[in-house]
Amino acid sequence: MAAPRTNCAGQTRRDWLRMGSFGLFGAGWSMDRLLAAEVSASAAVSASSGGSGQPGGDVSLIYLFLHGGLSTIDTFDLKPNAPSEFAGPFKPMATATPGMQIVDQLPALAAQSRHFSLIRSFRHANSDHGPADHYMFTGYLPQPGFNANLTPNNQRPSIGSILSKLQGPRGSVPPYVCLPQIHPSTGAAYLGATAAPFGIDADPNSPNFAVRDVLPPLTLPADRLQARRELLTQVDRFQKSAEMAANRHAQSVGVFRQKAFELMTSPAAKQAFDIHAEPAKLRDEYGRHSLGQSCLMARRLVEAGVRCVTIDHSNWDTHDNNFRVLQETLLPQLNTALAALFRDLADRGMLRKTLVVVTGEFGRTPRINKNAGRDHWGPSFTVLVGGGGLAGGTIVGASDARAERPITDPIGPEDLMATIVSCLGLNPREEFITPDGRPVSVVNNGRPIRQLL
Repeated sequence: MAAPRTNCAGQTRRDWLRMGSFGLFGAGWSMDRLLAAEVSASAAVSASSGGSGQPGGDVSLIYLFLHGGLSTIDTFDLKPNAPSEFAGPFKPMATATPGMQIVDQLPALAAQSRHFSLIRSFRHANSDHGPADHYMFTGYLPQPGFNANLTPNNQRPSIGSILSKLQGPRGSVPPYVCLPQIHPSTGAAYLGATAAPFGIDADPNSPNFAVRDVLPPLTLPADRLQARRELLTQVDRFQKSAEMAANRHAQSVGVFRQKAFELMTSPAAKQAFDIHAEPAKLRDEYGRHSLGQSCLMARRLVEAGVRCVTIDHSNWDTHDNNFRVLQETLLPQLNTALAALFRDLADRGMLRKTLVVVTGEFGRTPRINKNAGRDHWGPSFTVLVGGGGLAGGTIVGASDARAERPITDPIGPEDLMATIVSCLGLNPREEFITPDGRPVSVVNNGRPIRQLL
């Protein structure tokens, strides 16, 4: 068995899985109990407009997070004329968009360039995994007391939780899904558990892939499932007589149980999570690896009505052997997965209604280190965005001759969040009122990126 993958902070992927969904109607905390446990906190949070949660539009978000930090000087912003200790061995290639070049390791993606744009002047001032993760998922740099080892670790709500809170679900599928596991910074913070992500906690590339809490155990017949539900209803009648006097939110337990039961028995939800229903040829086009099948699953989920899907893909933390790891593993997978995603969304007429964002928590040092790797680098990197009605085939900003700093149009996480929120039809200036009465802006003073709108 392969050793667990870690980033340089020493956490394995398994360390990040503690926030996932829980088994329904069994021992311990079930999904409905998990949601109801935090309903008091969630109920105390409202939008300044009254918390109506009116949908702002029909655009969904696929947020592909390249966990560890993609080396964009080796992918989307090559500097072939820089000194050899910066440039590396890879070469730029032309894309389908005149004037746009990306690395020659991504030929299939290059053919889809009309569908995406590159923000080459992205930057922020933090090069530590945990705080930078939080910054890129929320638009807020964490404050003193932040603990990156918690899951969730959010001081501010993630973009998916914001969408979940303000727009709510479409149909029987959850509004916010994380796969193949929950990232520590995808939490809801003060928005409460009703805005938290639904965690799949399973690899869609596995032959035995199945999603907990959507399908009941195969050994549980339908009549026994219904019998359990009826028994829980009887227990609730007894509990509520005592609980209602002490907890005015006790009745909410039943509401969340109903939602959980509907998810588990909904044909639409079952279909959305059944990746085995996809043709083998299409699955091959995405790539028979975790990233490829996660991107395919993301397309299925937004097609079914999920508002935000976050894909957490490791391990891009290439301190050692950066070029070998990129060439042999990471870039071939990214090439097939992302190219197929854009092509598939376009072929289905979904691209205008699906915003795709591809980023890590930061970039990597322009100067190659002694281990043929690159270290953390927040001051300059590239973010890829496409679909959602944004301009395609566009380059925003530029970095200097060694990709060390932006030289035009510096863009930060606040601006990315403002762009996402605006693209999805929400007001970037909207505020949440936290349980202690503080108004907190959805977007932290960012401005939508004008070149993309």
